[in-house]
Amino acid sequence: MTPADDLPLALSQGDPAGIGPDIALAAWVKRTEHQLPPFLFIGDPAVLAVRARQLDLDVPLKETDAAGAVGLFDKALPVLPVPIGFDVVAGEPHVANAKGTIAAIETAVQLCFDGKVRAMVTNPIAKAVLYEAGFGFPGHTEFLADLAKRRTGETYRPVMMLAGPKVRAVPVTIHIPIKDVPGALSEAVIVETCRIVAADLRNRFGIDHPRLAVAGLNPHAGEGGAIGHEDEDIIHPAIMKLRSEGIDAFGPLPADTMFHDEARRRYDVAVCMYHDQALIPVKALGFDDSVNVTLGLPFVRTSPDHGTAFGIAGQGIAREDSLVAALKLADRISRTSEAQS
Repeated sequence: MTPADDLPLALSQGDPAGIGPDIALAAWVKRTEHQLPPFLFIGDPAVLAVRARQLDLDVPLKETDAAGAVGLFDKALPVLPVPIGFDVVAGEPHVANAKGTIAAIETAVQLCFDGKVRAMVTNPIAKAVLYEAGFGFPGHTEFLADLAKRRTGETYRPVMMLAGPKVRAVPVTIHIPIKDVPGALSEAVIVETCRIVAADLRNRFGIDHPRLAVAGLNPHAGEGGAIGHEDEDIIHPAIMKLRSEGIDAFGPLPADTMFHDEARRRYDVAVCMYHDQALIPVKALGFDDSVNVTLGLPFVRTSPDHGTAFGIAGQGIAREDSLVAALKLADRISRTSEAQS
């Protein structure tokens, strides 16, 4: 196995009309200040060159493969070319950009499996643009799981974890309406999610005995059945099952008392029942430097915890903080994974 120090991270371009190019350029400019690990930008060098001029950034670009990225990183931004084949305009999403967006993701996954990069970091995509181009997956994460299955023949259940400077949180259900959440929850789904979370906290984050605080669904965690039955009938049995397997899960806890300073010291991750229950505290406690981490995949993947921000692309006001945090976390957990393998 190639030593970690000899391998870069792969950074996919995301939607090239969004702020992905902006924050990639800004991160490289501040690479020394942020003490960034070397990364290989996978995308269209022409888009980067135009955006650098638009942002008045002096960023030398050097086309290369993964093997050359580390040696180049101090002096130039290494780019593995994936042409868009269309004149990209900052802030103007277009269906013609979709092919290059998808190809960059596929390339990053391939490099991970081939052992040519240590991990992948993905810039934000615009799902509506991809859907218009015929993209057949609910989102980025499901596409990554499918690419992994194509490579290995195994089925993966990816789990989204938001990791900030003060809290980690996992939503059991993600992009579904609130009215559909109770029907989507089951003992089996909660148990499977928590197993994946516990395993990756051990193997990738180096937490020997991860503590999982499990939120209730209803106010006051159901108040003993007075405010809904899901907490007693679904969530509590799932926790008992996990504890019988040696996983330190506890709850269900009232979500409104889980995220203050003292409460957070009692656990390593909060397992929440729906999207906003997890994301609101993470973003409130670390909006600019929280990271989206995908657990349950055979490679490390992180992403900035924000969208394409078309409205500010190319204007020089996009902040690179979340991308910097994503690059650093991918670096750290890939090294932990290698050390434990």
